[in-house]
Order: sequence, then structure tokens, then C-alpha cells
Amino acid sequence: MKLILAEPFKRLWAGRDPFDAVEALDGEVYRELEGRRTLRTEVAGDGYFVKIHRGIGWGEIFKNLFSAKLPVLGAGQEWRALERLHQAGVPTMTAVAFGERGSNPATQHSFIVTEELAPTISLEDFSLDWQRQPPAPGLKHALIAEVAKMTGTMHRAGVNHRDCYICHFLLHTDRPIVPGQLKLSLIDLHRAQTRARISRRWRDKDLAALYFSALDIGLTRRDKLRFLRGYFQRPLREVLRDEAALLAFLERKAQKLYARKQRYGDAL
Repeated sequence: MKLILAEPFKRLWAGRDPFDAVEALDGEVYRELEGRRTLRTEVAGDGYFVKIHRGIGWGEIFKNLFSAKLPVLGAGQEWRALERLHQAGVPTMTAVAFGERGSNPATQHSFIVTEELAPTISLEDFSLDWQRQPPAPGLKHALIAEVAKMTGTMHRAGVNHRDCYICHFLLHTDRPIVPGQLKLSLIDLHRAQTRARISRRWRDKDLAALYFSALDIGLTRRDKLRFLRGYFQRPLREVLRDEAALLAFLERKAQKLYARKQRYGDAL
């Protein structure tokens, strides 16, 4: 069993079984699946997000594997990703409680509790009207630079997100939203993978997802080149020369995802 508790849960759960205690938390439920529950709760006026994993069973594990998907087996994936991102200096959530019990991946019971990031707005919502009302160029360039820096640092730290969409970059609104004072945080890392070095395949999947999620916000070719220069931290001429295969892949994959979105909408 693994257990790490910080305040206020170290004090609140003293003398209790933390796995029973976390199951007893109440609040607004964001997702309720057979093997996973996500909710927001409050303690002494502070908000926390709770993710509880109860094991998905061997049937669901094999179903995922046979369909070429990697199943989420527990809260440990997010815990390890958060640790690595903090070490690398990527702004993200802060975990205050983590528990993992059982060695059988099909029945393992685990949880993670993170501090709420508030007040914030997702980049998806913030950019929703950019096609009709473009932002100031300086602000757009600063946001692109920050997303590129965070994504590149994440990948160089050995973490791939697997849900790398602009909706998972939160813009903090407790400060002026102007260049030089922006703060973004990366969230929703329950599917993330952590390794010594990520492969090109997983890097490219994250970048394609990010590109796809930004197709409708009015980015120009220069904006895309600005992102690539910031992500690779190399002269643009070198990037265009050395990463031609990646750029072609991004266009194909993003357009394929976009076509599926047009056909199936939210079912994607």
C-alpha cells in the first residue's frame, strides 16, 4: 500500500482508513463511471478535486488493449506525472493526498486529491470567440509562447499527456490577462504516461491533439510557426528542415480528427 497525505487531509483523516474516508467525501460529481469517480469537494472553504479509481476489471483491460488503447489503471499515473511536471517547472495541479492499495491492476483501489485551481478559465473557453473578435496580437503571441514552452518542457521531462487539448490549459484570472503577467496551468493528467524519455510516436500524438483543438480559433500560419519555434527551442529554419515528417503528420492527423468531430460531434 502507498499513502501520502498533506494538510488538511492528514489532520482530517488521522486515525481513519483513508480509503473509506475518501469514498465518504461529497460534493459536485463531475464524472461517475463503473471504475472511476471524479468530484469537487470543499474543506474549510477551500476547493479540492478528488479522483477515485476502483479497478476496471480484466475484461475492460483486455477490451482496451485489443482496441489498441492503454487503459487507465489507477491514480498512480496522475501522481507520477504531477511529480515529474513539478520537478521540471511546468505549472500544474498540486496533489495533497494520494493512496494506492492492492497489486492486482484489475481491482486496485486508488485515489488522488488535488487543490482546485481558481479562479481560472480554460484556453478553449477564453479563445471561443477569437474567430469573430481576434485578441490583441501581443496577447495571442504570449499565450502561444507559453503553451509551446509548457508542452515542450513536459515532453522533455518524459511526460506525454494523452489528452493534450487547449481545454486542459487553464488561464489564471486572478491577475491581469496581459503579456508578461500570464499564468497557465496544465490539468487532467489521469491518462498521462511518465518515462525516462517519451517516444516520437507519443510526442506526435500530443502535438496533433493540441493542433486539432486549436483549429477553430483563427490561428495564422505565422502563429503555428511561432509555436514550433517555442516548442523546439531551435531556429525555425532548422525545425522546418528537420521536422518535415512531423509537420505533415500534424496536418493529416488534425484534419482526420476534425472530420470525425464534424461527423460525430461530442461523441468523439
